[in-house]
Amino acid sequence: MHSAVCSRLSRIGLVHGGQRTLSLFSGTTTPSNWSKVVSDAEKIVGYPTSFMSLRCLLSDELSNVAMHVRKLVGTKHPLLNTARGFIYDSRNNLQMRGLVVLLLSKTAGPSHAASDLLAQDMVSGIYPSQRNLAEITELIHTAFLVHRGIVDLKEWTNSDGPLKDMEFGNKMAVLSGDFLLANACTGLAQLNNTKVVELISSAIGDLVQGIYYENSTHPEENGLTDDLDVATWEEQTFLSHGALLAKSCQAAMELARHNQEAQRLAYKYGKHLSLGHKLNSDLQPFVKSSVGEPVSFSLTAAPVVFHRQIVGQEKWRQQLQQAKTFRNQLDCSKLWAAVKSEKGVSSAVDLCRYHGNKALEAIQAFPSSEARSALENIASAVNKF
Repeated sequence: MHSAVCSRLSRIGLVHGGQRTLSLFSGTTTPSNWSKVVSDAEKIVGYPTSFMSLRCLLSDELSNVAMHVRKLVGTKHPLLNTARGFIYDSRNNLQMRGLVVLLLSKTAGPSHAASDLLAQDMVSGIYPSQRNLAEITELIHTAFLVHRGIVDLKEWTNSDGPLKDMEFGNKMAVLSGDFLLANACTGLAQLNNTKVVELISSAIGDLVQGIYYENSTHPEENGLTDDLDVATWEEQTFLSHGALLAKSCQAAMELARHNQEAQRLAYKYGKHLSLGHKLNSDLQPFVKSSVGEPVSFSLTAAPVVFHRQIVGQEKWRQQLQQAKTFRNQLDCSKLWAAVKSEKGVSSAVDLCRYHGNKALEAIQAFPSSEARSALENIASAVNKF
C-alpha cells in the first residue's frame, strides 16, 4: 500500500509537505514566458480565445448547472477548482488548443481548391467554420477536464470533507461534462463535413482510451507497472493529451480544403506540440524545485518513467522501499532526490526538446507570416524551463 500514495495523489490531488489538497490542475505549471506568448498570439487571431466558448457557458442550461455547482463552495471537490479555472486561468492553459487551431488556420490561409468558399466570409484570415472548430475543440477539452474531476469514492477519507459533498460533486461533474460534450457534438454536426466529424469523433475515442490507460496504470497496492516504458508512456500520453489537438489541426486544414500534405504537417505540429507541452509540465517539479522544498509529482511522470527504465525495476523497488515512512506512506522528497540523482530528468528534457523541434520543423513548411511566428514562439516556449 505504501507506494500507492504518490500515484493516488496524481489522480485526485497533490502532496505538499504531508498536506493533501484536491486539485484538477495538478501538473500544469508552465514556463514563465508562456502567458506572454499566448497573449501575443491571441491578438493575431482577432480576440481572446477565453471567450470562444462563452455562448455555451452563458446558456440557460449551463446556468442551471452552475447554480448547483455553487453548492460546492466551501467543499474540497475538484469540480469547484475547475469552475474557478474557467473564470480565472492565470496560466493560460485552458484555451491553448483552440488558439493553436486558429493560428494554424490563419497561417495556412485559403487553399486553391477552396474557390467556392467565399473569401469575404473570412475574419482575420480565418473561416467561420474554423473558428467554430476551435470552439468545439475547447468544449471537448473542457468536458473531459470536468469529467476528470470525478473523485474515486473508494479512496475517500475524512480529510477530503463530507462524503455527501463528494457524491454531489461527482453528479455535477458528470452532468456538466456531458452537457459540454453534447454541445460540442451538435456543433460538430453543423460543420457539415464528414471527414472532420470522423477526425474529431476519433479524437474523442482516443481521449477516452487514453484516460482509461492512465487509470489502469495507477496501482492500488504496490505502485508498480512493469510494462510502463518510455514508448508506452508516449503512446498513452498522445491518446490522452495529444490526439485532440493533432486531429483538430488536421481538421482545420480540411475545412479550408487544403491538400493531404498540409493536413499531415498540421497534424504533426499538433502532435509534437502536445507531447512537448506534457513533458514540460511533468518536468516542472524536477527543474523548479530545490532540495528541502515540498514537492509533488506523479509516479507516471516522464522523468520518473525514464528513471525507472534507466535504473531497472529491482533498484526502483528498493528506492520505493527506502522512501517508505513509518506510516506506510511515501516520502516524495526522497523519491524526488533519487530521480534527480540519475539521468531520468535530462533524458526527459532531451525528449521534450525533440518534440518541440519537430513541431517547429512542421510549421516552418507553411508560408512565413505573423501567425506562423506565433506558432513558432509557442513551440519554442515548450523547450524553455
